Amino acid sequence: MTGEHLDATIARRVRRLETLLEEKGLITGERVDEAIDAFLASSTPANGARVVARAWTDEAFRSRLLADGTAAVRELGYMEGSYQRLRVVENTADTHNVVVCTLCSCYPLRLLGPSPSWYKSEAYRSRVVREPRSVLREFGLELPDTVAVTVWDSSAESRYMVLPRRPEGTEGLAEEELAALVTRNALIGTAAL
Repeated sequence: MTGEHLDATIARRVRRLETLLEEKGLITGERVDEAIDAFLASSTPANGARVVARAWTDEAFRSRLLADGTAAVRELGYMEGSYQRLRVVENTADTHNVVVCTLCSCYPLRLLGPSPSWYKSEAYRSRVVREPRSVLREFGLELPDTVAVTVWDSSAESRYMVLPRRPEGTEGLAEEELAALVTRNALIGTAAL
């Protein structure tokens, strides 16, 4: 089943469930819209940036984040009620990580906000797996040949987020200032800081 057909099937099921709940008087369409709007309003790349800044300033948190991303971000109040597993992968001097969902556009929405259109494009989804360096170069990220590129494929059950390398010269910055340096593309791995 192609992604478009799967999306249409899921959309029909969701609409049918909404209709049944409304018919039984359990929820109104307005309340569903309010819940979606509230969820999206609290889903932003600033959340992921705060997670990264904490990891850069708190070694114990960083260790927990890399061991169990879901539990660590819940400590900060993110991913409550989420059933997906979050895996955080760390960029190092020798390894650069990039995230994709080859089947559709699975993505840690609560930490990164709505996914950018390029992330959902078939071109990105297919090419980043086959030729990650070329795709990263198109984003303006030129990596030395000595740096290995690892591509992580998200799924309905598991989401990935990149822990970028902390920029040099930021040792004196507070967590809030560090968070301001982190971009959504760095959290996906298509940019460095």
